[in-house]
Amino acid sequence: MADAFEDEMERVVTIDEYIEEVEAEELEADLVLGGDEGKECTYANGYMKRQAIFSCLTCVPQGNAGVCTACSLTCHDGHEMVELWTKRKFRCDCGNAKFIDFTCKLTSDKDSENIDNKYNHNFKGSYCTCGRPYPDPEAEEQVEMIQCCICEDWFHEDHLGLNSVNEIPRDEEGEPIYEDYICQKCAPSFTFLKHYPSSIMSRPVLENAPQATDANPNVTVNGSAPEANSSTDPKPDSNSKGKEPMNDEDAKCKLGKDINEIFSGSEIPGTMFLSKKWREALCRCETCSTYYAKSGVEYLIDKEDTIAEYEKMAKEKRMEKLQQQEGAEMNFLNKLDHVQKIEVLSAISDMKDELRNFLASKQDSADPSSPITSDDVRGIFDNLRKKKQRLL
Repeated sequence: MADAFEDEMERVVTIDEYIEEVEAEELEADLVLGGDEGKECTYANGYMKRQAIFSCLTCVPQGNAGVCTACSLTCHDGHEMVELWTKRKFRCDCGNAKFIDFTCKLTSDKDSENIDNKYNHNFKGSYCTCGRPYPDPEAEEQVEMIQCCICEDWFHEDHLGLNSVNEIPRDEEGEPIYEDYICQKCAPSFTFLKHYPSSIMSRPVLENAPQATDANPNVTVNGSAPEANSSTDPKPDSNSKGKEPMNDEDAKCKLGKDINEIFSGSEIPGTMFLSKKWREALCRCETCSTYYAKSGVEYLIDKEDTIAEYEKMAKEKRMEKLQQQEGAEMNFLNKLDHVQKIEVLSAISDMKDELRNFLASKQDSADPSSPITSDDVRGIFDNLRKKKQRLL
């Protein structure tokens, strides 16, 4: 019985561990929000390449509208919101004609409708082919879901159309080794990918699998595309950005056939897992680029469309923000004279020591899992005041 009560006790953490957890949560939020601090509506930015989007079921229960981070915080605080992670080419709907008798508090002058926005059942809070919500209140355990890089719907591993979840490309530790996933519904429109070397497809790591040899350089056993060694293999454009051709190689079709004719008599592919940097291998010749644009998938050759690039930019924004904060602190200190600097730094040191002593004493107390009360906080500041009075 005692063991049962011990299991229910809250975990005791040090101040350093707590700070690390807070920083990890802040980083995770920044990666989803793309470094957006949620201060300005993104409507003026148009159909952004990628941004965090939310659906407000309080205002639009039909689930055919999405709002940006700032509007979710300012205009829809306390509403029933669905967090959609990120969406591509989406413009904030907040306050348009879909919101009856509701005006955006941040940007009131908006078109009645954003005709290029795309919506799916995620905006109603349902996901996958099963249409279940996430988190699922009826599920004993919340399982991780996989997002299709085309329709951007989310799928349970058991509903990917595979014979076994073991077919999902993972390394020996169970971590995914693929970059993108294309679902069964979207895959038929991407038959042309089957005409690229097999190395762009990511496959599970097989036990005791033989390594690729020079005789068959396009075979991969680790889910990553090898470097192209012949003139017929796609050559990644390491310096390319977006879909702008950078050299003469882009003028040559890497497929060796008209992409518009590939679908004739082609075998319909199933679920696809694409290897790391597979987009860099895609042909960028005029014919293929025109096909991408006509099919509405020109984002495939836009580096900034990828989640990896989105998160990279989010990390850069986070670093800039932290550097600005540090700069502001240094500017504040530099404006002080020597005595004032010593007093400020001493006060900060005293605060750290007092917090550390408080947490240490709490951990050694009879009930270390008890919540910190307002009296505890007042006690900390009382001790700081007493220490200051002794020094005067």
